[in-house]
Amino acid sequence: MRFAFCLYKYFPFGGQQRNFLKIAEVCMARGHQVDVFTTSWKDEIPDGFKVSVLPIRGFTNHRRRESLAEKLSQCVAASHYDAVVGFYKIPGLDIYYAADTCYAAKADERSFLYRMTEHCRSYLRMEKAVFGKSSTTEILLLSEQEKAVFIDYYGTPEHRFHLLPPGISRDCLAHPNDDKVCEELRRELNIGLETNVVLLAGSGFRTKGVDRAIRAISALPPELLEKTILLVVGQGKALLFQWLAWRLGIAGKVRFLGGRKDILRFFIAADLLLHPAYRENTGTVLIEAMAAGLPVLATDTCGFSNHIERADAGEIVPDPFKQETLNQLLVYMLTSEKKEQWRQNGKSYVAKTDVFSRAEKAADVIEKVAAGKNY
Repeated sequence: MRFAFCLYKYFPFGGQQRNFLKIAEVCMARGHQVDVFTTSWKDEIPDGFKVSVLPIRGFTNHRRRESLAEKLSQCVAASHYDAVVGFYKIPGLDIYYAADTCYAAKADERSFLYRMTEHCRSYLRMEKAVFGKSSTTEILLLSEQEKAVFIDYYGTPEHRFHLLPPGISRDCLAHPNDDKVCEELRRELNIGLETNVVLLAGSGFRTKGVDRAIRAISALPPELLEKTILLVVGQGKALLFQWLAWRLGIAGKVRFLGGRKDILRFFIAADLLLHPAYRENTGTVLIEAMAAGLPVLATDTCGFSNHIERADAGEIVPDPFKQETLNQLLVYMLTSEKKEQWRQNGKSYVAKTDVFSRAEKAADVIEKVAAGKNY
Protein backbone atom coordinates (compact mmCIF):
# COMPACT_ATOMS: atom_id res chain seq x y z
CA MET A 1 0.00 0.00 0.00
CA ARG A 2 0.98 3.65 -0.49
CA PHE A 3 0.90 6.04 2.45
CA ALA A 4 1.38 9.82 2.53
CA PHE A 5 3.00 10.99 5.78
CA CYS A 6 2.63 14.73 6.46
CA LEU A 7 4.99 16.49 8.89
CA TYR A 8 5.41 20.23 9.36
CA LYS A 9 9.17 20.12 9.98
CA TYR A 10 11.69 17.33 10.44
CA PHE A 11 14.79 17.64 12.62
CA PRO A 12 16.48 14.72 14.36
CA PHE A 13 16.04 15.77 18.01
CA GLY A 14 12.28 16.27 18.37
CA GLY A 15 10.16 13.61 20.07
CA GLN A 16 7.39 13.86 17.48
CA GLN A 17 9.95 13.65 14.69
CA ARG A 18 11.59 10.56 16.14
CA ASN A 19 8.23 8.82 16.47
CA PHE A 20 7.27 9.79 12.92
CA LEU A 21 10.50 8.24 11.67
CA LYS A 22 9.98 5.00 13.60
CA ILE A 23 6.42 4.57 12.34
CA ALA A 24 7.48 5.26 8.76
CA GLU A 25 10.31 2.75 9.04
CA VAL A 26 7.97 0.06 10.38
CA CYS A 27 5.51 0.67 7.54
CA MET A 28 8.30 0.43 4.99
CA ALA A 29 9.66 -2.73 6.59
CA ARG A 30 6.21 -4.26 6.06
CA GLY A 31 6.49 -3.57 2.35
CA HIS A 32 4.50 -0.33 2.10
CA GLN A 33 5.56 2.79 0.23
CA VAL A 34 5.81 5.93 2.35
CA ASP A 35 5.94 9.38 0.72
CA VAL A 36 6.79 12.22 3.10
CA PHE A 37 5.55 15.79 2.68
CA THR A 38 7.06 18.56 4.80
CA THR A 39 8.29 22.16 4.72
CA SER A 40 11.78 21.37 5.99
CA TRP A 41 14.06 18.34 6.39
CA LYS A 42 17.21 18.91 8.46
CA ASP A 43 19.08 15.61 8.41
CA GLU A 44 20.17 12.89 6.03
CA ILE A 45 17.24 11.24 4.25
CA PRO A 46 17.08 7.52 5.16
CA ASP A 47 17.33 4.96 2.38
CA GLY A 48 14.01 4.25 0.73
CA PHE A 49 12.35 7.51 1.83
CA LYS A 50 10.81 9.80 -0.75
CA VAL A 51 10.71 13.27 0.81
CA SER A 52 8.96 16.22 -0.84
CA VAL A 53 9.78 19.63 0.65
CA LEU A 54 6.80 21.80 -0.21
CA PRO A 55 7.19 25.55 -0.80
CA ILE A 56 4.79 27.52 1.37
CA ARG A 57 3.88 31.17 1.76
CA GLY A 58 2.90 33.39 4.64
CA PHE A 59 4.43 35.78 7.16
CA THR A 60 2.74 34.16 10.15
CA ASN A 61 2.81 30.64 11.55
CA HIS A 62 -0.88 30.06 11.01
CA ARG A 63 -0.76 31.29 7.44
CA ARG A 64 2.22 29.06 6.66
CA ARG A 65 0.35 26.07 8.08
CA GLU A 66 -2.69 26.93 5.98
CA SER A 67 -0.45 27.20 2.93
CA LEU A 68 1.03 23.78 3.66
CA ALA A 69 -2.44 22.29 4.03
CA GLU A 70 -3.37 23.69 0.63
CA LYS A 71 -0.19 22.37 -1.02
CA LEU A 72 -0.63 18.97 0.59
CA SER A 73 -4.22 18.72 -0.60
CA GLN A 74 -3.04 19.35 -4.15
CA CYS A 75 -0.29 16.72 -3.90
CA VAL A 76 -2.60 14.08 -2.42
CA ALA A 77 -5.28 14.78 -5.02
CA ALA A 78 -2.75 14.27 -7.82
CA SER A 79 -1.77 10.80 -6.61
CA HIS A 80 -3.73 7.92 -5.09
CA TYR A 81 -2.79 7.07 -1.53
CA ASP A 82 -4.30 4.30 0.53
CA ALA A 83 -3.99 6.47 3.67
CA VAL A 84 -2.97 10.04 4.47
CA VAL A 85 -1.30 10.22 7.87
CA GLY A 86 -0.77 13.60 9.52
CA PHE A 87 1.61 14.56 12.30
CA TYR A 88 0.01 17.99 12.56
CA LYS A 89 -3.64 19.09 12.45
CA ILE A 90 -4.98 19.78 8.96
CA PRO A 91 -8.17 18.92 7.05
CA GLY A 92 -8.42 15.79 4.94
CA LEU A 93 -6.42 13.34 7.06
CA ASP A 94 -7.34 9.68 7.31
CA ILE A 95 -5.21 9.32 10.46
CA TYR A 96 -3.83 11.89 12.87
CA TYR A 97 -0.92 11.21 15.22
CA ALA A 98 -1.97 13.20 18.30
CA ALA A 99 1.35 14.41 19.65
CA ASP A 100 -0.07 17.80 20.64
CA THR A 101 -2.38 18.70 23.49
CA CYS A 102 -5.82 20.20 22.86
CA TYR A 103 -5.39 23.71 21.46
CA ALA A 104 -8.97 24.70 22.31
CA ALA A 105 -8.25 23.99 25.99
CA LYS A 106 -5.12 26.14 25.87
CA ALA A 107 -6.98 28.94 24.07
CA ASP A 108 -9.60 28.95 26.81
CA GLU A 109 -6.88 29.88 29.28
CA ARG A 110 -6.00 32.98 27.24
CA SER A 111 -7.79 36.33 27.00
CA PHE A 112 -10.89 37.03 24.91
CA LEU A 113 -8.81 39.22 22.60
CA TYR A 114 -6.38 36.37 21.94
CA ARG A 115 -9.23 34.02 21.08
CA MET A 116 -10.45 36.57 18.53
CA THR A 117 -7.13 36.71 16.65
CA GLU A 118 -6.87 35.09 13.24
CA HIS A 119 -3.99 33.00 14.59
CA CYS A 120 -6.24 31.40 17.21
CA ARG A 121 -9.19 31.03 14.87
CA SER A 122 -7.03 29.32 12.26
CA TYR A 123 -5.60 26.80 14.74
CA LEU A 124 -9.08 26.06 16.08
CA ARG A 125 -10.35 25.42 12.54
CA MET A 126 -7.47 23.03 11.91
CA GLU A 127 -8.13 21.17 15.16
CA LYS A 128 -11.86 20.93 14.52
CA ALA A 129 -11.15 19.48 11.06
CA VAL A 130 -9.51 16.54 12.86
CA PHE A 131 -11.55 16.13 16.06
CA GLY A 132 -14.97 17.49 15.08
CA LYS A 133 -18.03 15.23 15.13
CA SER A 134 -18.38 15.33 11.34
CA SER A 135 -14.74 14.42 10.73
CA THR A 136 -13.82 10.84 9.78
CA THR A 137 -10.18 11.12 10.87
CA GLU A 138 -8.96 8.26 13.06
CA ILE A 139 -6.78 9.40 15.95
CA LEU A 140 -3.60 7.76 17.22
CA LEU A 141 -3.77 8.78 20.86
CA LEU A 142 -0.66 8.96 23.02
CA SER A 143 -2.16 9.99 26.36
CA GLU A 144 -5.40 8.72 27.87
CA GLN A 145 -5.93 11.93 29.83
CA GLU A 146 -6.07 14.02 26.62
CA LYS A 147 -8.94 11.97 25.20
CA ALA A 148 -11.40 13.35 27.72
CA VAL A 149 -10.31 16.89 26.88
CA PHE A 150 -10.88 16.44 23.13
CA ILE A 151 -14.24 14.76 23.72
CA ASP A 152 -15.28 17.58 26.02
CA TYR A 153 -14.48 20.28 23.45
CA TYR A 154 -15.42 18.55 20.20
CA GLY A 155 -17.68 15.62 21.08
CA THR A 156 -15.31 13.29 19.23
CA PRO A 157 -16.72 9.72 19.16
CA GLU A 158 -14.67 7.41 21.36
CA HIS A 159 -14.35 4.76 18.67
CA ARG A 160 -12.12 7.07 16.62
CA PHE A 161 -9.41 7.07 19.30
CA HIS A 162 -6.68 4.41 19.24
CA LEU A 163 -4.52 4.50 22.37
CA LEU A 164 -0.88 3.64 21.70
CA PRO A 165 1.68 2.41 24.22
CA PRO A 166 4.83 4.46 24.86
CA GLY A 167 7.41 3.99 22.15
CA ILE A 168 11.06 3.94 23.15
CA SER A 169 14.05 2.18 21.68
CA ARG A 170 15.43 -0.89 23.40
CA ASP A 171 18.79 0.88 23.15
CA CYS A 172 17.68 2.83 26.25
CA LEU A 173 17.88 -0.28 28.41
CA ALA A 174 20.68 -0.35 30.94
CA HIS A 175 23.82 -2.26 29.88
CA PRO A 176 26.73 -3.90 31.74
CA ASN A 177 29.20 -1.22 30.57
CA ASP A 178 27.17 1.73 31.90
CA ASP A 179 29.89 2.69 34.39
CA LYS A 180 32.42 3.03 31.57
CA VAL A 181 30.00 5.13 29.49
CA CYS A 182 29.38 7.39 32.50
CA GLU A 183 33.09 7.92 33.10
CA GLU A 184 33.80 8.64 29.42
CA LEU A 185 31.06 11.24 29.00
CA ARG A 186 31.87 13.01 32.24
CA ARG A 187 35.52 13.12 31.19
CA GLU A 188 34.54 14.63 27.81
CA LEU A 189 32.48 17.30 29.56
CA ASN A 190 35.06 17.86 32.31
CA ILE A 191 32.61 16.88 35.04
CA GLY A 192 33.86 14.96 38.07
CA LEU A 193 32.27 11.71 39.17
CA GLU A 194 31.36 13.28 42.52
CA THR A 195 29.29 16.04 40.83
CA ASN A 196 25.49 15.77 40.76
CA VAL A 197 24.46 15.92 37.09
CA VAL A 198 20.86 17.07 36.61
CA LEU A 199 19.71 16.46 33.04
CA LEU A 200 16.93 18.27 31.18
CA ALA A 201 16.38 16.71 27.75
CA GLY A 202 13.96 18.09 25.20
CA SER A 203 13.48 20.59 22.39
CA GLY A 204 11.39 23.69 22.95
CA PHE A 205 12.90 25.16 26.11
CA ARG A 206 9.95 27.30 27.18
CA THR A 207 7.41 24.45 27.07
CA LYS A 208 9.84 22.05 28.75
CA GLY A 209 10.18 24.39 31.74
CA VAL A 210 13.87 25.23 31.46
CA ASP A 211 13.20 28.44 33.41
CA ARG A 212 11.67 26.38 36.23
CA ALA A 213 14.70 24.09 36.23
CA ILE A 214 17.15 27.00 36.40
CA ARG A 215 15.23 28.56 39.30
CA ALA A 216 15.24 25.22 41.13
CA ILE A 217 19.01 24.86 40.68
CA SER A 218 19.57 28.42 41.93
CA ALA A 219 17.51 27.63 45.07
CA LEU A 220 19.72 24.70 46.12
CA PRO A 221 21.51 25.09 49.45
CA PRO A 222 25.03 26.51 48.83
CA GLU A 223 26.85 23.28 49.74
CA LEU A 224 24.62 21.26 47.39
CA LEU A 225 24.76 23.85 44.59
CA GLU A 226 28.55 23.74 44.74
CA LYS A 227 28.58 20.12 43.58
CA THR A 228 25.62 20.21 41.15
CA ILE A 229 25.33 21.09 37.46
CA LEU A 230 22.37 21.32 35.06
CA LEU A 231 22.85 20.01 31.52
CA VAL A 232 20.22 21.06 28.96
CA VAL A 233 20.22 18.84 25.87
CA GLY A 234 17.96 19.68 22.94
CA GLN A 235 17.18 22.29 20.33
CA GLY A 236 15.86 25.68 21.36
CA LYS A 237 16.64 29.36 21.81
CA ALA A 238 18.94 29.43 24.81
CA LEU A 239 19.76 33.13 25.11
CA LEU A 240 16.93 34.17 27.44
CA PHE A 241 17.52 31.17 29.69
CA GLN A 242 21.28 31.80 29.79
CA TRP A 243 20.46 35.35 30.83
CA LEU A 244 18.16 34.03 33.58
CA ALA A 245 20.95 31.79 34.89
CA TRP A 246 23.35 34.75 34.85
CA ARG A 247 20.84 36.98 36.64
CA LEU A 248 20.38 34.32 39.35
CA GLY A 249 24.15 34.00 39.73
CA ILE A 250 24.49 30.41 38.46
CA ALA A 251 25.66 30.90 34.88
CA GLY A 252 28.52 28.48 35.51
CA LYS A 253 26.10 25.82 36.75
CA VAL A 254 23.97 25.59 33.59
CA ARG A 255 25.22 24.27 30.25
CA PHE A 256 23.28 24.22 26.99
CA LEU A 257 24.67 21.44 24.80
CA GLY A 258 22.30 21.60 21.81
CA GLY A 259 20.70 18.60 20.15
CA ARG A 260 22.58 15.33 20.59
CA LYS A 261 22.16 11.95 18.94
CA ASP A 262 23.94 10.23 21.86
CA ILE A 263 21.26 11.11 24.44
CA LEU A 264 21.50 7.60 25.94
CA ARG A 265 24.98 8.43 27.20
CA PHE A 266 23.51 11.36 29.12
CA PHE A 267 20.83 9.16 30.70
CA ILE A 268 23.61 6.87 31.90
CA ALA A 269 25.94 9.64 33.10
CA ALA A 270 23.33 11.78 34.89
CA ASP A 271 22.05 11.45 38.45
CA LEU A 272 18.55 12.80 37.81
CA LEU A 273 16.24 13.69 34.93
CA LEU A 274 14.47 17.00 35.63
CA HIS A 275 11.40 17.58 33.43
CA PRO A 276 9.27 20.43 34.86
CA ALA A 277 7.24 20.92 31.67
CA TYR A 278 4.41 23.44 31.55
CA ARG A 279 2.37 21.10 29.37
CA GLU A 280 3.43 17.82 27.77
CA ASN A 281 1.10 15.44 25.99
CA THR A 282 3.34 12.49 26.74
CA GLY A 283 6.98 12.94 27.72
CA THR A 284 8.66 9.92 26.13
CA VAL A 285 11.92 11.03 27.69
CA LEU A 286 10.49 10.04 31.10
CA ILE A 287 10.15 6.42 30.00
CA GLU A 288 13.55 6.45 28.31
CA ALA A 289 15.13 7.67 31.52
CA MET A 290 13.47 4.92 33.56
CA ALA A 291 14.69 2.29 31.10
CA ALA A 292 18.23 3.54 31.56
CA GLY A 293 17.88 3.52 35.35
CA LEU A 294 17.73 7.30 35.78
CA PRO A 295 15.45 8.68 38.52
CA VAL A 296 12.90 11.27 37.33
CA LEU A 297 11.50 14.50 38.76
CA ALA A 298 8.65 15.78 36.55
CA THR A 299 5.42 17.76 36.63
CA ASP A 300 2.15 15.86 36.56
CA THR A 301 1.08 17.81 33.46
CA CYS A 302 3.27 15.34 31.53
CA GLY A 303 1.06 12.61 30.08
CA PHE A 304 3.52 9.87 31.07
CA SER A 305 4.07 11.09 34.63
CA ASN A 306 1.68 8.34 35.75
CA HIS A 307 4.32 5.77 34.77
CA ILE A 308 6.78 7.39 37.18
CA GLU A 309 4.23 7.13 39.98
CA ARG A 310 3.30 3.53 39.18
CA ALA A 311 6.94 2.51 39.09
CA ASP A 312 7.98 4.61 42.09
CA ALA A 313 10.90 5.74 39.95
CA GLY A 314 11.06 9.33 41.19
CA GLU A 315 8.86 12.21 42.30
CA ILE A 316 6.04 14.19 40.67
CA VAL A 317 5.26 17.89 41.20
CA PRO A 318 1.46 18.14 41.57
CA ASP A 319 -0.80 20.58 39.75
CA PRO A 320 -1.21 23.49 40.32
CA PHE A 321 2.52 23.93 39.96
CA LYS A 322 4.45 25.68 42.72
CA GLN A 323 8.10 26.55 42.24
CA GLU A 324 8.79 26.01 45.93
CA THR A 325 7.52 22.42 45.68
CA LEU A 326 9.86 21.74 42.77
CA ASN A 327 12.76 23.29 44.68
CA GLN A 328 12.11 21.12 47.74
CA LEU A 329 11.72 17.91 45.72
CA LEU A 330 14.97 18.58 43.84
CA VAL A 331 16.86 18.88 47.12
CA TYR A 332 15.17 15.75 48.43
CA MET A 333 15.99 13.66 45.37
CA LEU A 334 19.62 14.79 45.18
CA THR A 335 20.21 13.89 48.83
CA SER A 336 17.84 10.94 49.29
CA GLU A 337 18.93 7.44 50.20
CA LYS A 338 16.25 6.17 47.77
CA LYS A 339 18.38 6.91 44.68
CA GLU A 340 19.29 3.30 44.03
CA GLN A 341 15.75 2.14 44.77
CA TRP A 342 14.35 4.62 42.20
CA ARG A 343 16.87 3.36 39.65
CA GLN A 344 15.97 -0.28 40.15
CA ASN A 345 12.23 0.42 40.28
CA GLY A 346 12.36 2.19 36.92
CA LYS A 347 14.27 -0.61 35.22
CA SER A 348 12.00 -3.25 36.74
CA TYR A 349 8.86 -1.42 35.58
CA VAL A 350 10.12 -1.11 32.01
CA ALA A 351 11.06 -4.79 31.96
CA LYS A 352 7.46 -5.88 32.66
CA THR A 353 5.54 -3.14 30.78
CA ASP A 354 4.95 -2.67 27.05
CA VAL A 355 6.81 0.57 26.40
CA PHE A 356 8.39 -0.38 23.08
CA SER A 357 5.63 -1.14 20.55
CA ARG A 358 4.13 2.27 19.73
CA ALA A 359 5.41 2.29 16.14
CA GLU A 360 4.19 -1.25 15.48
CA LYS A 361 0.74 -0.58 16.96
CA ALA A 362 0.47 2.66 14.98
CA ALA A 363 1.34 0.80 11.78
CA ASP A 364 -1.39 -1.75 12.60
CA VAL A 365 -3.99 1.03 12.77
CA ILE A 366 -2.73 2.66 9.56
CA GLU A 367 -2.98 -0.65 7.71
CA LYS A 368 -6.48 -1.31 9.07
CA VAL A 369 -7.75 2.15 8.10
CA ALA A 370 -6.21 1.88 4.64
CA ALA A 371 -7.74 -1.55 4.12
CA GLY A 372 -11.14 -0.19 5.17
CA LYS A 373 -10.93 2.63 2.64
CA ASN A 374 -10.16 0.20 -0.16
CA TYR A 375 -12.82 -2.33 0.80
